Amino acid sequence: NALETFCLEHQQFRKACPCPPPYALHSMPRKEDRKLAWLAALRLKHPPKRVYVCSFHFIDKKPTELHPDPELYLGYDRPPPKKRRKLTRTTLSVTASNQASISTQPPEPHLHSVHTQWEDPSQQDHQYCNRSCRKDVQDKMTQCDEVAYFILQNDAGALLYTGIALETFNTLVSTLEGYDNNEFTMPVRDQVLMTLMKLKSNRVIGDLSRQFHISQSMASKIISHWLDKLEEVLRPLIPWLPKETIQATMPEAFKKNFPNATCIIDCSETLLQKPRNLGSRGESYSHYYSHNTVKYLVAVAPCGLIMFVSAAYGGRCSDKFITMDSGILTYLKPGDEVMADRGFTIKDLLFERKVRLVIPLSHKKRRQLTEEQVTYTRRIANVRIHVERAIRRLKVYKILSQIVSISMAPKADKILRICAALVNLREDLIRDTQ
Repeated sequence: NALETFCLEHQQFRKACPCPPPYALHSMPRKEDRKLAWLAALRLKHPPKRVYVCSFHFIDKKPTELHPDPELYLGYDRPPPKKRRKLTRTTLSVTASNQASISTQPPEPHLHSVHTQWEDPSQQDHQYCNRSCRKDVQDKMTQCDEVAYFILQNDAGALLYTGIALETFNTLVSTLEGYDNNEFTMPVRDQVLMTLMKLKSNRVIGDLSRQFHISQSMASKIISHWLDKLEEVLRPLIPWLPKETIQATMPEAFKKNFPNATCIIDCSETLLQKPRNLGSRGESYSHYYSHNTVKYLVAVAPCGLIMFVSAAYGGRCSDKFITMDSGILTYLKPGDEVMADRGFTIKDLLFERKVRLVIPLSHKKRRQLTEEQVTYTRRIANVRIHVERAIRRLKVYKILSQIVSISMAPKADKILRICAALVNLREDLIRDTQ
């Protein structure tokens, strides 16, 4: 509290008070009733052990029997005894503040009862409890970028809290300036940072609201708003590359062994909080993880770019069903090659579109693979690992590697696309390109 700070400062410099006479300090009375009256007048939520009040706040310049409590310039919205026009000391000129400064008495036509007064800076300094002033200070504190600027000092901090480089984050914020909601008083930079921190670290809303000095309900609204806007803005960053671009950016390992490879696909799962609805609980139960999960399909270009990420399905869905229902088959053209794990039994789906499926060879009737088959399987494994690396980058965002809460489940599709787009904004996954 400003009044408390002022009085404590005077207590500290009591022997050499900077205020000229007639200012003096008066300690709080010892009687309980008078002490409560003082605290009620000062409105100190957390009063110090010793409270001193400047004589400026007393009508008689000190506590008296008639006026024992501080009453002046305490910041309450009390109407002044007379409406006056203010005169600033610096310019020594009379200026009308507004129409409300005219006297409350009904004026005669074209006549106004106007008084002037000098604006005493010391008087303004002593109005420490003024609510409007405190509100302005609080607004400036909440509207400043101190959280973002304090946290994001370099690329290391940006990668830690957002998963992308600092320059990329600044560019993203500039792009999102036009998508702001006027309901939120926080700067766009802080709003986007808080949303990305939720995705990157999966911190609880209460923790984020404390760090950004806002309520939990406001933090939830901000995150929900920016999840929608981020998905809308970042969706073009997950493109299905043309065949020419895939060939031009293909690493040497693919050119030697799989020159016609179009994409590598794989499914991944994220644990889900157990739904209360029995139907949803059964649809999302994964026998592989023995837990409720959300399952999604990821397609990665040979260069490491995520070209496709499906919607979130229940963990009960098979890889074949997700491949057939997600819409990825519409991007495949005759002559393309799709690399997958041997669990993808989608050869019949691709055969209809004249697309070749490349999967590791499996043992048939317990026969040992030949040397050529082992070499072929090893070559597939060496290039298929790139899709696993891309999924590992997705799982860097802990909202996809930890248990997804039921409250965030409706946003799972958008969260997947946002995280995939942010992964594409990072440096190349495979640097061995020609």
